[in-house]
Amino acid sequence: MLKVILSRQLDRFERTWSYDASYLRRLLAASPASLVKFGLVSGMAPRQAAPPAALAAAEIVATLSEDCGPCAQLVVDRAAAAGLAPRVLRAILNGDEDAMGQDAAIAWRFARATLDRDLPAADRLREGIVAHWGERGLAAIALALTAARLYPTLKLALGYGGTCARIVVDGQPTNPAQNEVIP
Repeated sequence: MLKVILSRQLDRFERTWSYDASYLRRLLAASPASLVKFGLVSGMAPRQAAPPAALAAAEIVATLSEDCGPCAQLVVDRAAAAGLAPRVLRAILNGDEDAMGQDAAIAWRFARATLDRDLPAADRLREGIVAHWGERGLAAIALALTAARLYPTLKLALGYGGTCARIVVDGQPTNPAQNEVIP
């Protein structure tokens, strides 16, 4: 019964986001309980603790560090559906800090510094995040950064990754400036 319910949820997810969740179906076939536990991870960030643009910036940076295709598109589509302006999304994808706005820029720089293991920069930016949004805001951004890497990593590990594509924002394709994998 659990498999049937989860399969229907995956059907709905695929239809809603025009996204191929075959890798999640493979996990479902192997272990429904594992899929449930994995699914809980995406909701772990307290989303109201930081601005949507900051969370989207962290998620986009994190996803692009692991994926340059459908997972990145999904993150962008979900941010757009949550109300983030196309110009802000394009700016995040292009690394244009001036155009993405202050909230997105600090999270974008923090995510990049964290993934690049630039500890002095990450420490300085972390202090700025705490000054803006407190410890809950930092937790939200850190958890969003972490969770966003899980899906493309699982997808690749299960043999479904490796497809790069232009990311489409509001009907216009763009090539992300940070399309490289961050070590």
